[in-house]
Amino acid sequence: MSDAQELGITESKEHNTGEWYAEVVRKAGLANYAPEGMSGFIVTRPRGYALWEAIQSDLDAKFKATGVQNAYFPLFIPESYLEREKDIVEGFDPEVAWVTHGGHEELEERLAVRPTSESIIAPYLSRWVRSHRDLPLRVNQWCSVVRWEATDTKPFFRTKEFLWQEGHTAHATREEAWDETMTRLDQYESVYEDALAIPVLRGRKPEHDKFPGADTTTTVEALMPDGKSVQGATSHYLGTSFAEAFDITYADRDEVERVSHTTSWGLSWRALGALIMTHSDEQGLVLPPAIAPEQVVVVPIWQEETKGEVLEYAAGVADDLREAGVRVELDDRDERNPGFKFNEWELKGVPVRFEIGPNEVDDGEVTVVHRPDGEQVVEAREGIADAVSEHFDDVYAKLYARAEENLKENVRDADSREEILGTIGRYGGYVRAPWCGDEACEAEIKDQIAAEIVLVPFEEGVASETRRGGGEAVSDAAEPLDLDGRACAICGDEATETAFFAKSY
Repeated sequence: MSDAQELGITESKEHNTGEWYAEVVRKAGLANYAPEGMSGFIVTRPRGYALWEAIQSDLDAKFKATGVQNAYFPLFIPESYLEREKDIVEGFDPEVAWVTHGGHEELEERLAVRPTSESIIAPYLSRWVRSHRDLPLRVNQWCSVVRWEATDTKPFFRTKEFLWQEGHTAHATREEAWDETMTRLDQYESVYEDALAIPVLRGRKPEHDKFPGADTTTTVEALMPDGKSVQGATSHYLGTSFAEAFDITYADRDEVERVSHTTSWGLSWRALGALIMTHSDEQGLVLPPAIAPEQVVVVPIWQEETKGEVLEYAAGVADDLREAGVRVELDDRDERNPGFKFNEWELKGVPVRFEIGPNEVDDGEVTVVHRPDGEQVVEAREGIADAVSEHFDDVYAKLYARAEENLKENVRDADSREEILGTIGRYGGYVRAPWCGDEACEAEIKDQIAAEIVLVPFEEGVASETRRGGGEAVSDAAEPLDLDGRACAICGDEATETAFFAKSY
């Protein structure tokens, strides 16, 4: 029996979130677990990969519009290269997979399966940068990486191999490199806000949790309905540490040799996990129109005596949509009744359904149904290709509003250790608290309730350039507290930063 023939989703999103999530991933045809003996790996099915391609297409266009060129670097990294940046080794050593043999012969030097690519890309940036005329240099690669996670794995959220992009740039000055860092963060925010209909918080990681070797790690964080946070993407200002380690230097206009400032930035298919978790429900997958493989499914409903005219009418509607660039599926299968088709396409997450029966044919109309809430609207057949874009906007707005409400309702303040623990334990979500900046204080919370500091808000003035739907600026709930005279909520020392605590995927 195929997944589509099973009795839909049987688990509760609210009460058995993990089991529900796994069931949606499997029954919506997104992924399967890899063969026995390969725990932590998944097989991504065409439908799941199509979602990744949609994100990839969106981001790739943004990157190229801002001067980025795609490249590709080897999967394997010599151990000596990895060790040239000691922070990389220390940060990833427990997660690195090593190749020790080629065929039957032992290699002279171990090769790491890339956990990230700074140490293989930086040496080539060094070769390509000679003069200030070569800067800025921007490259990106779409690839997979392997991190041998010891923790529990979950499809798309946390797997030993995952797909991502990683961008790397070199600049003449700190200011240029910082602008680059923020440009990429803005683009990541835009993907979440505009394509995935997920509002995010922006900020930076605390010093002890930044990317190994980085000066500053910035992040966008998304809140899931179960109260856990997802690190949506990160953009790192690396300072000059990698440039010094790998000799990325350039001759300035006065022929003085100077060290470059570099950045790196990445988004993985964890974004798919956030998408599935945020919008889907007990009927299955729910997708925003921008990235749905099929934006509209047309379901003709007929009796034998009306079959010919209904099918002809429905096919004409589908053709009009295709000509307008809409991704549409005409489900004219004889062997399935309309109810089965409705349930199957709801399970697969198609945002909009067109129902066409004899009445619609007679009246020159189309019944339009929205996936998120089942709302029905009757539209005139004439001009339907133009009208459907408004329905896409409506579906997007419903999904975004629901996710935004979840975020706004789940940012709470706390002034003591007890309040932090009690609030996260009872409600989940984000708890905003004054913090002294000492990692030991975070460790106390992490040990007791497995929550951590997921971000520190930017200071005022580091604003988002993202415009949701091309309109007004997105409001950012990750605002710093007024720390004047405030004490750290955990140890009581003077507070120097605002910390957002949360459990996370």
